Amino acid sequence: MNILALDLGTSSVRGLVLDADARPLPGALARRRVSLVVHDDGTGTLDGPGYLACLVECLDELAVAGHLRDVSLVATSAQWHSVVPLGADGVPLGPVLTWLDTRPAALPGAPGPADPDDFHQRTGTWWHRCYWSIRLPWLREHTGGPIARFAGLAEYVLGELLDTAPMSISQASGTGLLDLRTLDWDAEACALAGSRAEELPELAPARWRGRLRPAYARRWPQLTDAPWAGPVGDGAASNVGTGCVAPDRVAVTVGTSAAVRLMQRGPAGEELLPLPETLWRYRVDHDHVVTGAAYSSGGNLFAWANRELRLPEGAELDAALARLLPDGRLPVNVRFGGDRPPGLVPAGSGELRGLSFSSTAVDILAGLMRGLCDLVAEDLTVLESTVDKPVEVVLGGGAVAASRWWRSAFAAALAPRPVWYGRNPEVGASGAALVALGRVGDATRLADIGRTDEPASPS
Repeated sequence: MNILALDLGTSSVRGLVLDADARPLPGALARRRVSLVVHDDGTGTLDGPGYLACLVECLDELAVAGHLRDVSLVATSAQWHSVVPLGADGVPLGPVLTWLDTRPAALPGAPGPADPDDFHQRTGTWWHRCYWSIRLPWLREHTGGPIARFAGLAEYVLGELLDTAPMSISQASGTGLLDLRTLDWDAEACALAGSRAEELPELAPARWRGRLRPAYARRWPQLTDAPWAGPVGDGAASNVGTGCVAPDRVAVTVGTSAAVRLMQRGPAGEELLPLPETLWRYRVDHDHVVTGAAYSSGGNLFAWANRELRLPEGAELDAALARLLPDGRLPVNVRFGGDRPPGLVPAGSGELRGLSFSSTAVDILAGLMRGLCDLVAEDLTVLESTVDKPVEVVLGGGAVAASRWWRSAFAAALAPRPVWYGRNPEVGASGAALVALGRVGDATRLADIGRTDEPASPS
């Protein structure tokens, strides 16, 4: 049995085929870059129909190459927090707001939660521009035409491809409107969003499966009978893909953005452990939660530096980084894209200080990379307090998989904790597949990880 895994990311959309243990098959990958619109005013949007077209192209490419022949299940890892307003005909009335968009603000006179701490404990979120409690009222004020309903990027895309596309519990938890214990829309959060039930997506039951619409089944006949599992939030999927499914192992993932997360069991209906005021909590599925902190900067720091600073390439860059002194740090603020919740720093808040005529492009790159390591180290300490025991760390995501120096910088910043790294850059896709298979418990055994300073694997 093979699994088709879709990764609905911010900078690209990918389709890849995995084996029965959720490991990527050689060559069975199709990828399209997507056009993320970013402006200094905090705009961070995607074009919904254009994004769908990129996904369709990926599936066409895989089909033509014969990679879809033995697919028995389709799994999806999708970005959290996105939202798009839809008209009565299901057509987007504007672009998709991604997690990167910092423009939404509470409307004048909006009261906010009656008890902010209780709201945080119930929903795992805050009354913050990243979540639908503020985004939906803001969109009503900034969208031309009557809005019939709202959807996330995953629900819009899959709604076009499948017979039905309810919102998974994992994706719903990223809206900030879900009660994490009851797994239903939270009444107060929905009131803050000014949303009626018919404006929100239907919530998918446990083990929901969808099927391709007839038109797409004719286009990809290999997938006609393949069931589609509900999407998993990209951060949750990355934890599973790196084998971080127990409270003693924390995932640090660096893709376009970055995050530090700890996963625990939390079956529906059961009370959850108290949540520190600076951390969020979302759902992996009906049985697990993930707690952590996220950052607007990650691999995009390297992309910016590479674009603007004329960095050396390949082995030459690796050698230049290796020559840097371990304690040679530039004072930096890596919040180029603003703060993720609960912070409110706007986009355009990045800083570089302490530059001299001897400073090089590589010095600046190293300062940015170390700056992210320091942010993660601070929040990891808070995260550890929730389990009251030492943890080990697994680095994952394409950015750290591609940079040995960045892995070493994380290992130094997070010492004395053991720090491993995932060799599989597609941890989100692999994690989503394991969740869809109901094999979260096998994730630690299946993860391809090794120490940053040793070849042996803890698995």
